[in-house]
Amino acid sequence: MVRVNGQSGSSSLVTVRGLDKKYKRGSEEIHVLQGLNLDVDPGDFVAFMGPSGSGKTTLLNLLGGLDVPSAGSISVAGDEITHMSSGKLTQWRARHVGFIFQMYNLIPVLTAFQNVELPLLLTKLSKGERRKHVEAVLSIVGLADRMNHYPRQLSGGQEQRVTIARAIVSDPTFLLCDEPTGDLDRRSADEIMELILRLVKEHGKTVLMVTHDPVVARKADITLHLEKGALVEAGRVEGATAGGAA
Repeated sequence: MVRVNGQSGSSSLVTVRGLDKKYKRGSEEIHVLQGLNLDVDPGDFVAFMGPSGSGKTTLLNLLGGLDVPSAGSISVAGDEITHMSSGKLTQWRARHVGFIFQMYNLIPVLTAFQNVELPLLLTKLSKGERRKHVEAVLSIVGLADRMNHYPRQLSGGQEQRVTIARAIVSDPTFLLCDEPTGDLDRRSADEIMELILRLVKEHGKTVLMVTHDPVVARKADITLHLEKGALVEAGRVEGATAGGAA
């Protein structure tokens, strides 16, 4: 259950309290996020919407430890990440976060298999164990027969599937998706969203996603809008529950 009113549940996977983010632009101070509270339980699928510049990507970067807040705290699976050193944050991200971006960020000289394997090269898994993990996730995303293809030999939708396989190969705690369908046609976008839904429903993944597309947002359990630096509940699917506005 997603809550945006600061009333944490004992089952929360992600807990955000009093989150502020400010930027300096010359002599001007821009307040992007203000006193934001959020609780996300394991297996939740949350979509964030809002106009450009509202702080959606900033929020995702903070949740993934790619940026640090001006104030407030973020805890994921019991780890308070706000004051971690850069070295510890790097280790934490490798263990807990799977990133899926609008641009696929695949290495063109590597095959699909090799791109997916990259995160595992930082682990102690043997070559044989790495192969089993990579083949398993490529099968999940429907690309078992494309593992030896290079990105240039794949469609945009297939490239995004490779990106998703790379994001889940280390079995992260949660997935952060920034416009995962933004560079795809409608058919490919629908296929990617069905895949993400399968990861939630069949594999128990927790997904936090930024999107401008209301069709994509409706796939989530709940849609939250960023308005003036705060989160406001926009809607939820039948059977889901959530708290009031922040």
